[in-house]
Amino acid sequence: MTKRVYLDYAATTPTDSEVVRVMQPFLTEEFGNPSGLYEEGRKVKQQILDARGRIANLIGARSTEEIIFTSGGTESDALALLGIMRKHKGHLIVGSTEHHAVLYNAELLAKEGFDVDYAPVDSAGFIDIDALASLIRPDTTLISIMYVNNEVGTIAPMRKIKKLISDVRAQRKEDGNEAPIFWHTDACQAAAYAGINVAALGVDLLTLNGSKIYGPKGIGILYVRRGVAIDPLWRGGGQERKLRSGTENVAGIVGLARAIEIANELREKEVERISELRDKLLTGIVKLIPKVVINGPTKEAGEEITGTQDRIANNVNVSILDIEGEALLLYLDQSGIAASTGSACDSVTLDPSHVILALGKPYEFAHASMRFTLGRETTKEDIEYVLKVLPGIVETLRKVSPLNLDIDATEMSQKKAFIADGLPHWERNKK
Repeated sequence: MTKRVYLDYAATTPTDSEVVRVMQPFLTEEFGNPSGLYEEGRKVKQQILDARGRIANLIGARSTEEIIFTSGGTESDALALLGIMRKHKGHLIVGSTEHHAVLYNAELLAKEGFDVDYAPVDSAGFIDIDALASLIRPDTTLISIMYVNNEVGTIAPMRKIKKLISDVRAQRKEDGNEAPIFWHTDACQAAAYAGINVAALGVDLLTLNGSKIYGPKGIGILYVRRGVAIDPLWRGGGQERKLRSGTENVAGIVGLARAIEIANELREKEVERISELRDKLLTGIVKLIPKVVINGPTKEAGEEITGTQDRIANNVNVSILDIEGEALLLYLDQSGIAASTGSACDSVTLDPSHVILALGKPYEFAHASMRFTLGRETTKEDIEYVLKVLPGIVETLRKVSPLNLDIDATEMSQKKAFIADGLPHWERNKK
């Protein structure tokens, strides 16, 4: 049997065995509806209250009422954007490298008549603070900037964004402008390695889900700071403070609370261990394979290539030029390696990565990008196996690839991404 090496932890993680254990009773004997006034309902209702309190404490929330349970990161992002904008109106700004859960809901709001702007990033994926500031208008209502980018691992300059929004609020107060301005962050990729404290971050809304932190799939939260009013996406039984109706996923809620606890317990040791393996993979790929461009923040230390403190610990994203990312992905899978490619945002359209294009890199880089994300089960032997297999696959594909343009990476890096006038970053290639 072919050895399997899973390196797509940014897509999803296995559910921790301890999380499964605490969930198990609520999939069998503890089955009551939390809205029921009888004993079966009261018992599971208490479990929800306990989990909500633990999560609030773990992320630094002031009140349990600030935690809204959802079906996952996508719903939480949608509730944040649509809930704020439909409630307060005004102008929306989102980052150009956001997850599609943010970008597509921003696009939906634009179709509803809202003004939407996209904040640019630099070549490493960091939000341009000056450009972001220039986009803020007197009627700007919401800014949505993700904490950690899911493709290239860039950690946003959260303190600078916090200060910018604080300064805007102070200026509005001085000007007599009573229009509120809120800040939302998608923190799904941050919880396992960066940690989350909403008070320190200064955010008004924050998205978190279970599937990225060894918790169950189909569960997430939206943190909504006390005093921030939003509209629900739909109406129903009124669960979750009338902001998210539907019978609660008790097993998922209990599992999510335990997953966040475990992530906090393991974070420090895992960051140290995973960072070392990540740097070994980064260095090996660049040494063994010609014409490779690293995407996201890195630095050179002698012959070693390492991530910076502003790159999440488990992320490696490279553009391996002159081949198609999808072809490489399939060959890797045949060799027992699971990774992902930025070439396809979804399997139907095969669009190139909007994130790589937003970094100012050309179409060829986007179609050649590969993401390897490490996790708790990743070993040194796994990395060595990838470095043993990957160069040969690349050599094979380059021999038959129509993309072999016979130009070096330096020349390629000087090319500018095609930017279609009037189109958001993730739709540049469609024009």
